[in-house]
Amino acid sequence: MPAIHPKLYKYIYVVIIALVGFTACKYRGNGPGRGEKPLISFKSIEGITFIEVARKQKNGLTFNEYGFHLSPEWRLRFVSEDSAALYSPVKKEFLNFPLALGTDSVFNTGRVFLRVKKMNRDSLLLDLLEAKEDSMNINKSRVSMLFYSEDHIKKLGTDTATPHKASKQDSAFIKSLAAKANTNIKKAFAAQHPVQIISKSPHVAVEKFKNKPSSLDNHFSTTDDYLDPNFTITIRNALSDFEYYFSAYVDAGGKMHFRRALVEFLGDKDFENAYIRQATGVMDSYLVYYTKVIPGETLGIKHASIITLRVKGIAKKAK
Repeated sequence: MPAIHPKLYKYIYVVIIALVGFTACKYRGNGPGRGEKPLISFKSIEGITFIEVARKQKNGLTFNEYGFHLSPEWRLRFVSEDSAALYSPVKKEFLNFPLALGTDSVFNTGRVFLRVKKMNRDSLLLDLLEAKEDSMNINKSRVSMLFYSEDHIKKLGTDTATPHKASKQDSAFIKSLAAKANTNIKKAFAAQHPVQIISKSPHVAVEKFKNKPSSLDNHFSTTDDYLDPNFTITIRNALSDFEYYFSAYVDAGGKMHFRRALVEFLGDKDFENAYIRQATGVMDSYLVYYTKVIPGETLGIKHASIITLRVKGIAKKAK
C-alpha cells in the first residue's frame, strides 16, 4: 500500500474516530443494556507475534481476473490497547502503529480497517474491510487474512518463507485466463513473473523500473512491478534522435504488439497517426533486432501481458 505523509495522519484519525463513533452509536441507540456491543479487545493475545500465512478472496481464489495475486505479507503483534506492531521489510524490524478499537470486532491499524472473524492464541482470521474517503461498509469485505502464531507455526513444522503451492482452483483459473489471453491478446493480464527484456547490443540499454520502498511502508509490496512492468530503452548510434512512450502487448511467444500511445495529442489526428506509425516502426525494428523478449508467465503458464515502454534514440554524432 502507498506511504502516507505524517501530516496526513491527523486527518486519518478524524476519520477513524468518526467511523468508530458511528458504529458505536448504531448499537447503543437502543438504550443501556439493549443491543450494546463492546469494543473489540486484544488483551488475550497481546505480545504474540502472528504471521500471515494465507490471503484469499471470498471466492477462495488468490488471483483476480487482472492477474493480481494476493500474497500473505503481514507480521502483526498487538502491543497494548492502543498500539500494534507491524513488521517493516524495509527497516527489518517491527514498527509501532496506533491501534483504534471499534465495536462489532472492527479495528484500524497500519492505515487499514479490519474485522476479527476468529481469534485465539494460535491463529487469527481477519476480514479486510473496504474503506473509501470518509465511509466504510463494515459488512462488505472481499478479502480474508489468515495468521498463525510463531509458536503454532513451529508446532506445525511449516516454513513460511517457502511459497505455498497454488491450489487446484487457482491453477484452473489461471489456465482459463491464459487460454483467453492467448486467443485474444486484448484479454492479456498481468504476469506474476513479468516480461523480461534483455539487450543484445552494447549500444542498447534496458532499464526496468522498480518501486522504491519508503520507511513509512510498514508492509511494502512490489506488486506494481509486475502489474505494470515499465521499461526505459535507450538506443545509442540510432539513425536519428527520437523518443516514444507507449504500451505494448507481449504475446506468449515473446512478440511485441503496439497497444496505444501514452502521450497527449490534443486532437491532432495527423500527429497522432504519425506518432503511432513511427513508434510501431521503432518497436518492429530496433527492439526486434537488438533485444530478446521473454514472455510473462503465471504458475508456469506463458501468456499475453501488457508492458509500458519509453524508447529513446540518440543519433550517432558526426565526426
